[in-house]
Amino acid sequence: MKTTEIVLPIGNYVVRSFCHEDIDALVRYANNRNVWLNLRDLFPYPYERHHAEAWLRELNQMNPVTAFAIATEEELIGGIGLHPQPDIMRRSVELGYWLAEPYWGKGIATAAVRAMTEWGFSNLPVNRIFAYVFGWNPASARVLEKSGFTLEGRMHQAVFKDGKLTDLLVYGLVKAVGS
Repeated sequence: MKTTEIVLPIGNYVVRSFCHEDIDALVRYANNRNVWLNLRDLFPYPYERHHAEAWLRELNQMNPVTAFAIATEEELIGGIGLHPQPDIMRRSVELGYWLAEPYWGKGIATAAVRAMTEWGFSNLPVNRIFAYVFGWNPASARVLEKSGFTLEGRMHQAVFKDGKLTDLLVYGLVKAVGS
């Protein structure tokens, strides 16, 4: 991978670089319909070993690498990343994250979002981080709000997922002046 390996402590967990040893946990936790329901269709379901292997190969092509694992000391339990935007939005990145269902509701996603936001503003040439949340996912909206993001808008019936239309909430955070 084309970046320094990172380890960002978040309480009893870490945000860290992905590694080959993550494949089994990635398949185990990502192959969950409840996780998939809150992600773009680009994230496959069912999630199989070849998807995890392809993801790790894709990470090797990133420069810089901006996607990381959320993990315990033993294993990966989710993922988080900042996705650079093109053209006139080149000073913005989209934040995306997911967490294994057994770890929901424990504050881990909030801690990971805070750590990734701080890392992004410190290490990337960006002034804005934004995230999209499906209208049916108030837990993810709370994660962003607790992390300092502001609801900037609602796009009505903008998402078609799992045979249903839902709203798309847009959250944003602008880098503090002087940071």
